[in-house]
Amino acid sequence: MHTQPLILRKDQERRLLAGHCWIYSNEIDIRATPLKTLAPGQPVEILSQSERWIGHGYANPHSLICARIVSRERAQPLSPALWLARLHEALALRERLYTTPYYRLVFGESDGLPGLIVDRYGDRLAVQITTAGMERVRGEILAALEQLLRPTSIVLRNDTSVRELEGLEPGVECVLGEPASDWMLTEQGLEFAIDPMQGQKTGWFFDQAENRARLARYGVGERVLDVCSYIGAWGLRAAALGASEVTCVDSSAGALERLMCNAERNGLAARIRPLQGDAFEVLRELRDQGWRFDTVLLDPPAFIKRRKDEKDGTAAYQRLNRLGLELLEPGGLLVTSSCSFHMGRDGFQRVVQQAGQRAGRRLQLLETGQQGPDHPVHPAIPETAYLKTLFLRALSAS
Repeated sequence: MHTQPLILRKDQERRLLAGHCWIYSNEIDIRATPLKTLAPGQPVEILSQSERWIGHGYANPHSLICARIVSRERAQPLSPALWLARLHEALALRERLYTTPYYRLVFGESDGLPGLIVDRYGDRLAVQITTAGMERVRGEILAALEQLLRPTSIVLRNDTSVRELEGLEPGVECVLGEPASDWMLTEQGLEFAIDPMQGQKTGWFFDQAENRARLARYGVGERVLDVCSYIGAWGLRAAALGASEVTCVDSSAGALERLMCNAERNGLAARIRPLQGDAFEVLRELRDQGWRFDTVLLDPPAFIKRRKDEKDGTAAYQRLNRLGLELLEPGGLLVTSSCSFHMGRDGFQRVVQQAGQRAGRRLQLLETGQQGPDHPVHPAIPETAYLKTLFLRALSAS
């Protein structure tokens, strides 16, 4: 597919020159660049209204984010050589950070590969493509990954709803090696089996690994409540740190079944109590039954996926945190997270503080966390900083 010029409207280049790489459809001069002339994934050269060269990228006329910049070097167009170079850069960072090969290898825009996610599970890779531009060069990306890492298996986890915004079909397929229901990883000395074909995300939440490691400095006490536990990353970590009873709450029976298998694998099953159900309903039942915990871990899915969800999502975060605080013993530890970009760090702290007031608790913020360094933040793209994790001590209000 040939490269086509994409001309911006007057004064629309400032944000891009500052480092952002997203171009919205209303920023394009549609007389100079009629959107109907662009095919999904079309390679483009982005130019200002005065024809100042800005970068190489790709376009999708059917998406609100109509184009993305990939390269700012005129001599570095979109090509297999560029993909391989960017993957080398991404791998160099992770090998500097980690002694074991379990991490997010590629984090989209932050690694100069917008629309591409790659998670590494040893010699196996889970790949997610979220844009038409990356879908167009899927074969080149997979070839570059094979050349760089020689994986034994690659699974495409293209079942994210984000693909719908790009007009792409969802799907999951194993494109290298044999499909498998169990891939192994280790974290903080624990072994986990994940499902690369059907598990959430690509099977694991690598973004919380650094925050899970932070639990050790605080201690978790005897009784721990792990809400939205999935397959046990937080809960088994708490058990390994000495908790005698960890109650794990999740809406998915399959996730809890896998959690118990992981607990057996690590010799921790006797300390785990799985509870299936809606998090809000289960927490209300536990509260009304008089349960109390030394540590409460809240790691829910994003309640605010779009700006229009902000009001309802904020209320949901407040309800969940209030319930969690009502279940804490005085002096207990609350570890609470939000992965909603539209819920900023300051806003999340306010929500938790308000939840504390309504629960009759005085809070001390001990530490704040974010996604780990295998999910680097692009300084010019605030959307890449999405995870907030707060470590708080909850005291009686008096």
